[in-house]
This record gives sequence, structure tokens and C-alpha cells, in this order.
Amino acid sequence: MHEWALAESIIITSINAAKKEGLDKITEINVGLGELQQINDEIFQYALKEIAESKQLDTTKIKINIDIIPCRLFCKQCSHEWDFSDMKKKLTDDESESIHFIPEVAFVHTRCPKCGSPDFEIKTGRGISITSIKGEK
Repeated sequence: MHEWALAESIIITSINAAKKEGLDKITEINVGLGELQQINDEIFQYALKEIAESKQLDTTKIKINIDIIPCRLFCKQCSHEWDFSDMKKKLTDDESESIHFIPEVAFVHTRCPKCGSPDFEIKTGRGISITSIKGEK
């Protein structure tokens, strides 16, 4: 599942960053998760915990915070802005799943709700990032 691959990337990247910074223990990982990713939070949280444990991290002492970043879209033709949640209501299950795996597919299935243009940009809420890692030396 997509959630597992993202969780594994988060944990491995966090471990590598902690080593690079000379941290012996990771105590907190802060993650920014774009709404467009449509990640199943329950599966993602479970995957993070399981993968962290498989890498010998003490998950009872690591706090993982996930901040969902709302997705805002901007039409380049008429300057209209709208939310992904507005767009999602009009998507079929197959279209929504396609966007979940490859967020750029949104450009195929979406048009500006005001003028109908397919020429828009994703302003916020795309992708996933580690915003900070805290630990102890």
C-alpha cells in the first residue's frame, strides 16, 4: 500500500538525518502531509509504528506528529481558488484512487469549477515532508 511506502521513507529519512546530526535517539518526528495525497490516517499511523519498531526504534518514546496541509488549487485562466475537498466530491472512486497514488493525475480529472479550464496549479497540500526531527545526543 502507498501508506506503507511513505511511512518507510519517513522513518528511514528520519534515522539518516538523526545520524547525520549526531543524535543517538529520535524523540519526535513532525510530518507535513498534503491533503491531495489522500492518505488513510489509521493505516499510515500503524505503518509508521511498525516500521519504526522494525528499525529498532523505541516507539514508546517517539512522538510522531502529522499535520494535514489543506489542498488549495488556483486557476491560471480566471484566478479562481478552490479547495480539494470541493473537487473530491465530484470524483469517482477510481479517479480519487488514481490521485491517491499519483497526485499529478489530478490535472487529468479536474477543471476549474468557475470557468472549466484545465490550466490550474496546486498551491498547497501536495506531497509529504519531514518538517522537523528532535532527539537526544
